[in-house]
Amino acid sequence: MPSTLPEGEVAPLDGALPESAVREAASRPLGFYLHVPFCASRCGYCDFNTYTARELGGGGSQASYAETAVREVLLARRVLGELDRPVDTVFFGGGTPTLLPAADLGKMLAAVRDEFGLAPDAEVTTEANPESVDPAYLEELRAVGFNRVSFGMQSASSHVLKILDRQHTPGRALQAVKEATAAGFEHVNLDLIYGTPGESLDDWRASLESALSAQPDHVSAYALIVEDGTQLARRIRRGELPMPDDDDLADKYVLADELLSAEGLRWYEVSNWARSTAARCRHNELYWRGDTWWGIGPGAHSHVAGTRWWNVKHPTAYAERLNAGESPAHARETLDPDTRRVERVLLEVRLSEGLPLDVLDEPGQAAVDQLVADGLVVIADTSRTNLGKRGVSQRLVLTDRGRLLADAVVRDLLP
Repeated sequence: MPSTLPEGEVAPLDGALPESAVREAASRPLGFYLHVPFCASRCGYCDFNTYTARELGGGGSQASYAETAVREVLLARRVLGELDRPVDTVFFGGGTPTLLPAADLGKMLAAVRDEFGLAPDAEVTTEANPESVDPAYLEELRAVGFNRVSFGMQSASSHVLKILDRQHTPGRALQAVKEATAAGFEHVNLDLIYGTPGESLDDWRASLESALSAQPDHVSAYALIVEDGTQLARRIRRGELPMPDDDDLADKYVLADELLSAEGLRWYEVSNWARSTAARCRHNELYWRGDTWWGIGPGAHSHVAGTRWWNVKHPTAYAERLNAGESPAHARETLDPDTRRVERVLLEVRLSEGLPLDVLDEPGQAAVDQLVADGLVVIADTSRTNLGKRGVSQRLVLTDRGRLLADAVVRDLLP
């Protein structure tokens, strides 16, 4: 949830979408993202649209937030009136969703369920900072319908957590995983960050081993990105901390894949590992495959069949729009077929299933042989009757080395 928004085109006040977009969405998985923009404190590396004040005025407060978000769910129902399919995934992110009472998260989830219905196997996730939950809270979340939780562990090293301005102690995330499992959560993820200034390879190994000791069925490991405007960026600019080093990041990625794979977690997206297909984050897969999602909350982004829009940033402005019966959309854009194809290449090449070769245009197809020769990709044929032919059954899949150079692969495929 970036803190800056593009300008885009004017969005209609009633939120109306092209009829063709709603019709196309009927054939794609449907997800809801609910952004909770409040945090107890701001992490030094964070560029997300978050606020540390409990009360922001004009209806922008933690206490009233659930009711405001429900109004946007009702708007989504009106706009998607012709869409008759249940919701496959619901994801609460932030910010720190678990700063709100569990009953408030349950109220927002109930609105999605009541207006659209949930698929029988719907994945319902919330992000949580380890220090923001306890066993009773997790049990209440489970009781109101959540079945997956994602904890922001980031590191097991106290000095790394300090540089990141994280508030929890190194062992709290591991205890939170145990509490979530005891509460009956079917799936638990741990988020890790590597490449923090001052983090050694041994520090990173210790973080991985610590995370694995809690036996989560999913781990996300992201290279630290220094975002403009953050406290971390200012410290690096002043020379207090060094910039992350690309070779160091590559070494740490290789180590992560080695240790996670050895414990039975397999990569299914460049930065994500799961113990089984069922343990994958289906909501994120929905993003990576360009399906349909409605983003609820200030600054939230949505996508329906090539129409993409984003809400006003500030919680007060967001509440004022909805209280006036208007869409909170700040602006939107309509993606033409070629832009949708380009985005498909950007995202699907990162998946372990790979990218169908027929998605590539002629220049992209011409680049494939060299990428294969360079050991960055392989061609996987999913049809025994079509071996040796490049067609709809064949996929371009990153090799281990290719994952390290995924951005370069994409540049070659989109010359």
